[in-house]
Amino acid sequence: VNLSGAKNAVLVEMAATLLADGVSILKNVPASEDVFNMSALLQDLGAKVDFDIISKTLKIDTTLVDSYQVTSERMKKMRASILVLGPLLAKFLRARVALPGGCTLGARPIDYHIKNFQKLGVQFLQNEDFLDAVVQKLNSRDLFLDYPSVGATENILMAATLTEGVTKIINAALEPEVLDLICMLQKMGASIKIQLPATIVIEGVSVLRPVTHEVVFDRLEAGSLLLAAAITGGSIYLPQADANILEGFLYKLVEMGHEIKTSNGIELIATSEPKAVAIKTHPYPGFPTDLQAPMMVAQCLAEGTSVVEETVYENRMLHAHELNRMGANIKVTGNSATVTGVKKLQGMQVLASDIRASCALVLAGLVAQGTTVVEGLHHFRRGYDALENKLKQLGADIYIGELSEKREDLIEKYK
Repeated sequence: VNLSGAKNAVLVEMAATLLADGVSILKNVPASEDVFNMSALLQDLGAKVDFDIISKTLKIDTTLVDSYQVTSERMKKMRASILVLGPLLAKFLRARVALPGGCTLGARPIDYHIKNFQKLGVQFLQNEDFLDAVVQKLNSRDLFLDYPSVGATENILMAATLTEGVTKIINAALEPEVLDLICMLQKMGASIKIQLPATIVIEGVSVLRPVTHEVVFDRLEAGSLLLAAAITGGSIYLPQADANILEGFLYKLVEMGHEIKTSNGIELIATSEPKAVAIKTHPYPGFPTDLQAPMMVAQCLAEGTSVVEETVYENRMLHAHELNRMGANIKVTGNSATVTGVKKLQGMQVLASDIRASCALVLAGLVAQGTTVVEGLHHFRRGYDALENKLKQLGADIYIGELSEKREDLIEKYK
């Protein structure tokens, strides 16, 4: 199965094209709804965007970008839209953005962004709907993140590339998607170095150039496909996947009893008697929060009692209620859950609350007896590039009905 480019990388890389005037080209771009939304956002700012869905190539011409204001309509469709804040401040020394939307996962404050931009000299004025940011000149300095926020790391990183002097981000996020952004920015002419364990050093330059860049593979799609094979007792081979990037996740699959081969890509051969495992989500390289919900489906069918502890986001257990309706035995207390394995799940109509919950419920439907109908598949569209077709390749019986927009209609809508 071929893997799509990572949604969590491509959205910030689309924002990063604002840092240079001219035509940048991104390859291996997933045709997810968030990509279409970000394309529309960039067009609102004055960019020309051309997405060839067949070749998965996205051309962005920023030559005529002349606006620093992002409409609330665009911002409220996805939280990743806040990532244009850094590039707009670097380009115009001001930005007006609506407060971001997307999945409802607890508080998810943008305080980390605001607090650290204030340290760089940015002044903010916030009302209920908008955030106005203005600065006479961005300052370079050492910044310590209280938490290794991916979005805050990326936003500061992009702004710092065009800020005179040296900026250090200490306790930075170093997810594979952040490293892919750094790779792209370096190709554009940025001076960026990583000091382990978690510091990014940026020496500002006066100008960046347009770039051609291939987006890193989607480790979350890879994890979901591996879980699809695991829960159905099948096997799968992902030639593009890098086992080093998924090490913490793969370790848990092996602990459950599945056979994993990593000599060239990743191959999984499922065990018929999976064992319970404990997982605790952490920033990379820990267990990914975005695979917690799909992993819970595998835990539902494992022998024994599994424990899940979610440390990254609040309220990320809403899928547990729907899985219980399908016959699972999950007890949720705050941000923790105990999952006692059952022999089977029962198909029924369920509702997805966010992107990863939608994936979890689709995976549950693959193994449940009877037919499962998943509503709220707009979340699925936001996060995945026709994942249902890849599951069909593996033998799944899936139909996308009128309850959600068909992928083809979505593509036509955003042309």
